Amino acid sequence: MFWRTFLLILLLIVGCLLATLFSFRAFEREPRAQQIAQQLISIVNVTRSALLYSDPPVRAALLAELAENEGIRILPLERDDAVRPFPDAAVVRLASERIRERLGPQTRMAEEVNGLPGAWVSFSIDGDDYWVYIERDLLAREPGRAWVRWALIAMVLSLLAAVAITRAVNRPLARLAGAARELGAGHAPTPLPEVGPVEIREVNQSFNRMVADLGKIEQDRAVLLAGISHDLRTPLTRLRLELEVNDLPAEARRAMEGDIEQMDAIVRQFLDYARGSPQQQRSTLDVTALVREAAGRLRLPQAAVCVQADPALMAPVYRTELERALENLVTNADRYGRSADGTLQLQIALQRDGSDLVLAVSDQGPGIAAAQIDRLLRPFERGDEARSEANGTGLGLAIVARVARLHGGRLLLRPNPPCGLRAELRLPAG
Repeated sequence: MFWRTFLLILLLIVGCLLATLFSFRAFEREPRAQQIAQQLISIVNVTRSALLYSDPPVRAALLAELAENEGIRILPLERDDAVRPFPDAAVVRLASERIRERLGPQTRMAEEVNGLPGAWVSFSIDGDDYWVYIERDLLAREPGRAWVRWALIAMVLSLLAAVAITRAVNRPLARLAGAARELGAGHAPTPLPEVGPVEIREVNQSFNRMVADLGKIEQDRAVLLAGISHDLRTPLTRLRLELEVNDLPAEARRAMEGDIEQMDAIVRQFLDYARGSPQQQRSTLDVTALVREAAGRLRLPQAAVCVQADPALMAPVYRTELERALENLVTNADRYGRSADGTLQLQIALQRDGSDLVLAVSDQGPGIAAAQIDRLLRPFERGDEARSEANGTGLGLAIVARVARLHGGRLLLRPNPPCGLRAELRLPAG
């Protein structure tokens, strides 16, 4: 948009300059033609007077001096002279009309006679025709260099003005685009200024209202989820107590305990998603040690999990949120990342990549289609039917993506050749 507007304004300025130039030439044409005609008329009249009224000895010296100093010569006009007239230009026509008005309609003008270029004007004395020959071309313009300097100054000023105007026009759009990117990244953008032209003001007002409505909806949903999840904790606690005091068959006890654990995990995910702000301050920690400790607390066989981490990687992080993100990634891989024979092979890797720390969880499962990646990062979205048979809320990846945004990073889902999925949590290292 910036370059389109800049080029449009630049073309407009160039068009205006060209129109000004042509207009100047059009208005300058008649005064220039009058000046040329007056010069030629004066030269012809002075030369005729010199021939008519000067003594013969003085006349020869006068003509010699005119030829030497002024480049003006008097030559007889012959009928067989090879004459090339001036080009048919507007200035020449106007000058010719003025010369014939003053010197007579029989006056001839030429730019070359007998192969000698210059300015030629005919006149008569006592029935004899002569040429007044002027060596310099009166129609030629003096090029000079001042116009080049002024043209460059005008062009530079025009470019600066075009840049200033373009920035002024595009600044509201750039501000709106930045706010939209910030909103898409999960942050609350600064309200846009509701000033300026009517169209920009209405757009900014609508955007601000939309941001406020989205924030209110998100807040209401968080309160709703937190309330429901909190209320479910009480009956879950009673169910656990009843399991402890009642004498039930072992198989039924295990099934009920599994159901309670599953409901408790769902409630915990709802609470994690509803909790918008971090629980503690951000601090610089040894992320390698943090990841190894969190991986050690996972309820998975040690043979199923392989941890590879570079030593002593320090970064400013939110400890609880990062541990929760790793737990969700591992839980998601445990549910959906098993191989065809039902075995689980996970690899947790932590390494530095330029200015980022990359925490990756890779599995050997069926993976997901590239077209579903963006959809699965949204809350309450789940995979295809085969993957959806497992229990889940559709909040795991959404929580991880929120943790990534909270750290100023991003969550990437990529294929893990030859099969499986690689979930990368990229966090800024500084």
